[in-house]
Amino acid sequence: MSLSAPIRVIIVDDDPMVITGIRGILQAADDIEVVGSAMSGEEAIEAVSLHYPDLVLMDIRMPGIGGIEATQRLLNSVRAPKVVALTSMNSDDHLFRALEAGASGYLLKDIGPVDLAVAVRKVHAGEPILAPQSMRQMIAKVTSNSDQRLQREAVTLLAALTDRERQIAELVAEGLSNQEIAEQTFMSLATVKTHLNRINIKLDTNNRVRIATMVVRGRGF
Repeated sequence: MSLSAPIRVIIVDDDPMVITGIRGILQAADDIEVVGSAMSGEEAIEAVSLHYPDLVLMDIRMPGIGGIEATQRLLNSVRAPKVVALTSMNSDDHLFRALEAGASGYLLKDIGPVDLAVAVRKVHAGEPILAPQSMRQMIAKVTSNSDQRLQREAVTLLAALTDRERQIAELVAEGLSNQEIAEQTFMSLATVKTHLNRINIKLDTNNRVRIATMVVRGRGF
């Protein structure tokens, strides 16, 4: 039995069978608690305001307020949860937009039970759930628009980082985990996390994908 508070999760999908399946998987883990579910973006926003989850598993294709707009709204809210996009295929253009909107990563809906619980724990701990190759592909897609305004903004924000923070941001963009960054830079895991918190504040980001996007945009200017 976990001694720490369980990770509070809300599941959002317009297919009740998907919600039932994911709920059943996560409820088997003693360190994860499903505190609510929703079948639309509107319901997701309401559920989050009621339950204050740590993490939202968000279907990105829904009628009405879709998963992308719901993600943007949630991440701009008070006590914003982390959001993970749920998708049926990893080449979906909506997926790229969800990552740009601030989703911490994505999961395929047919993910195995063990991998799903592990992914929830990793996101909660601030770790990436994208493989390095997938991370690079996603960032390349998101930054393919050579908008000079976005590039100038990235350069300006990156200039505020210290040399050590810039080094860590570059390693995030390469897809390294916190542990891998700690080993490569000879720092403790706690120190890496402290630097990442400062990087997020300085870059006005809230997850690793957005840090990586900012780094890549800054390189291209």
